Amino acid sequence: MRALLALWDRLSLYLPITLMGLLALGTYWLVESTPVRREPVPERVVRHEPDYFMKGFSVRTFVESGRIKSEVYGAAARHYPDTETLEIDAVRILSFDDRGRLTTATANRALTNRDGSEVQLFGRAQIVRDAQRGPAGQITPRIEFRGEFLHAYLKADRVVSNRPVEIRRGRDVFLADTMDYDNLRQTMVMQGRVKGTLVPAAAR
Repeated sequence: MRALLALWDRLSLYLPITLMGLLALGTYWLVESTPVRREPVPERVVRHEPDYFMKGFSVRTFVESGRIKSEVYGAAARHYPDTETLEIDAVRILSFDDRGRLTTATANRALTNRDGSEVQLFGRAQIVRDAQRGPAGQITPRIEFRGEFLHAYLKADRVVSNRPVEIRRGRDVFLADTMDYDNLRQTMVMQGRVKGTLVPAAAR
């Protein structure tokens, strides 16, 4: 009997600790198994704000052989990460094709896409392509586009505008409300009020 009482006394000493341990384990299990209501995370609003600036800059790109491919001058530039575009003030772009023939573009402002394959020119926009000699030796006259807006697709070799433009090809002059010039196909579509002045070959 005394032995049983002594055993009970010992057990009674550890009983509160055991109960506290069981209670702690039960509380932990309850917390882990209870579903937690998560508040929806609001979508991050992407603002049209530049992430870097450049001033009074000049950027050159080269082909693998080391020949210059293009050079861009600007008074200031702003890069917008939300649209992956670069906006350039007082822009001047020099572009050389595979045969080294030069095309120059200038404007009050330009907007280029991520890979530079498209350039939109705003305000006193001008694109000039120097006279070229074709594979058969024929001469393609100097061609110039002027307007308040010109959209150049460099890879497709096209110049498009949905606003009035002036086109000078050699000494010939054309005016139109809209234009789509495709150099690869050697076609030019002019619409709206189209006017043209053609100079005879003998007078060129």
